[in-house]
Amino acid sequence: MLTHPMPDPVAFSLGPLHVHWYGLMYVLAFAMFLALGRVRIKQPHIAARGWKKEDLDDMLFYGMLGVIIGGRLGEVFFYQPARFMADPVAIFKVWQGGMSFHGGFLGVLVGMALWARKAKRNLLDVYDFIAPLVPLGYAAGRMGNFINAELPGRVADASLPWAMLWPGVQGPRHPSPLYQMIVDGLVVFVLLWIYARKQRPRLAVGAMFTLLYGCARFFTEYFRVPDWQVSVAGLPITSGQMLSLPMIAGGVAMLVWAYRNDKSGLSETPSTAYSQPAHTK
Repeated sequence: MLTHPMPDPVAFSLGPLHVHWYGLMYVLAFAMFLALGRVRIKQPHIAARGWKKEDLDDMLFYGMLGVIIGGRLGEVFFYQPARFMADPVAIFKVWQGGMSFHGGFLGVLVGMALWARKAKRNLLDVYDFIAPLVPLGYAAGRMGNFINAELPGRVADASLPWAMLWPGVQGPRHPSPLYQMIVDGLVVFVLLWIYARKQRPRLAVGAMFTLLYGCARFFTEYFRVPDWQVSVAGLPITSGQMLSLPMIAGGVAMLVWAYRNDKSGLSETPSTAYSQPAHTK
């Protein structure tokens, strides 16, 4: 059995300024977005659409706003509305943790829509471009959760080699943030990166990310103590699973749409105009 290492959540201090590991994980996530984006731009089918390195910096700004604002608001509305209503100032204390991926996901969609309009790019192309750049950033965020000793897992059998004693929680637990870092983050990244290396129908890559993450998150939720759960047909469904079900259904629907529309040549001639319908050339 393991014991949570309980590292100091403060990585270092500069006088009165305390830099937290959780915040550094976000810096790492944004840095990986840029690094992977530079690799993705060089892929022939991506280069053919006219993507440039300059686009990455601009997209990152909009993406950062979407992640931070959407992630925090998602935490407020999806998970802890009572807490934040009692202490509204806590909404701004993002360094203490408490960011919802599903909220950040919606925030990034909005941010990219704004950037696509500004850059006059097809919105679906933007989603396809950024989708493979997201999972590793998510994995970094889960490592931040682990360092902060957040999101303890469900009770684990003491014989499980990686069962972990979690600070402030009785009994051995599954280290659920590490599960989610590996499955929801690293595994989804590998599968999606391989899928996105070749030309796919417009929106297929974005749809595949939505589907893969939704399925991965639904699975790893079984090892995490839920923020809340409901009963559906006598079966317990956690908050994370409830929020992932629309992603699974939406991912399947978008994949079907993407491949059906590809029969008319959707993926062959890219369109960069945000305002044009997806089927135009």
